[in-house]
Amino acid sequence: MRNLRLIISYDGTDFHGWQSQPHAATIQECLESAIERILSEKAHVYGSGRTDAGVHALNQVANFKTDCPIPCENLVKALNDALPPTVRIKDAEEVPSQFHARYDVRSKTYRYRIFQGPVGSPFLSRFVWHYPYPLDVERMARAAKLFIGEHDFTSFAAVEGIAGRESLPNGCEERDALAQAGLPAPRLTGTTMVRRIFTSRIFRRPRTAMLIYEVTGNGFLHHMVRNMVGTLVEVGRGTLEPNSIIRILHARDRTMAGPTAPAQGLCLVRVEY
Repeated sequence: MRNLRLIISYDGTDFHGWQSQPHAATIQECLESAIERILSEKAHVYGSGRTDAGVHALNQVANFKTDCPIPCENLVKALNDALPPTVRIKDAEEVPSQFHARYDVRSKTYRYRIFQGPVGSPFLSRFVWHYPYPLDVERMARAAKLFIGEHDFTSFAAVEGIAGRESLPNGCEERDALAQAGLPAPRLTGTTMVRRIFTSRIFRRPRTAMLIYEVTGNGFLHHMVRNMVGTLVEVGRGTLEPNSIIRILHARDRTMAGPTAPAQGLCLVRVEY
């Protein structure tokens, strides 16, 4: 069996996130359907993470196993012909059998874009949060730095909590699926709300109305980045002080943080292994 790694870009607007689910279009299901159509075999595609409904990816990483001998370059062309134009395979390569797109991740980088022009652009509307109100970027930048380090991010996780945790509980069905696919058991076997953030910065593009938040971490909880952005906007509005981030982190209470920023401004830009 060959283990193939894919680099994928997608516009998540018309999809209900990455993970397959009944009666809803998802990126994973879209890819698996295209693979089955081209290779005439079923494959389970493992992504580096589960992007939310409406969230985009510039360089999502995924892998699947196949015994098909088609060269990677030809497979990329064939899959792109079978996929909708909003989903593109940028690259494919054969990797060692033990590689797993999700469990081998060292870090991920997300980028969130806020457009502050007075009138929203129809050419940007699917990819930015249009927020045409004053924001103090200096205050937001000070607050953003306080996310750096290892923290319990319960206050910034989705209300359902455990549904968004990226580690894998012992004995769940996904472990059996990994074994059936010939992939090793994951090295993470508990659940935790603790994540390590390596970089966290917000800046304005020169001579534009685009405000950008970029964050790199070893993993992210469900809605975590969007809740961080929503909280930073509250700091920029003056509703919260920059050092409120410390208090909110320590509280481990979702109601203490700001609202969830809209999905369309968020993009997964890089995954490191």
